[in-house]
Amino acid sequence: MSGDTIWFRLSTTQDASNIVALVNAAYRGDSSRVGWTTEADLLDGQRADEEMIQALIRPPHSQLLLMLEGSSLLGSVHLESNHGDGYLGMFTIAPERQASGLGRLFLAASEDYLRRELHCTTLKITVITLRAELIAWYERRGFVSTDEILNFPGADPRYGIPKRDDLALRVYRKAL
Repeated sequence: MSGDTIWFRLSTTQDASNIVALVNAAYRGDSSRVGWTTEADLLDGQRADEEMIQALIRPPHSQLLLMLEGSSLLGSVHLESNHGDGYLGMFTIAPERQASGLGRLFLAASEDYLRRELHCTTLKITVITLRAELIAWYERRGFVSTDEILNFPGADPRYGIPKRDDLALRVYRKAL
């Protein structure tokens, strides 16, 4: 870390274009290969667009939490609450800062926010079933497979264009 203070805040609609750039850099294309969470071998196209991000910034039940260092955007995550059940998605750390402990820090802050501010008692995530290293990372942080498998939204290019026909999402849960 560069020495500036890491801090967290909720996004606003003015943050949308910066979030889109961060998410797409972390998940798609050559820029994502700098980090270890790339989906570039599985999907082409975008991971997010401005319309999608704007739609997720809908407090109180859906919002994006940001992680910053000074004024630099290091991470973003989509958080939702539904009657005590939390959902965490589009968990993003800048590719060049991955594998530095920021993911653990940001996940803990996200869980704390869901527990404290949104009064969630459980947390759900979905992970592409082929992402063994990412699944192992979440399992080390207490997530447990529900054995529920969801179809990948492959018909909607807003989520990316599958390079394989065997993409699916596994649901994981964790008590908060």
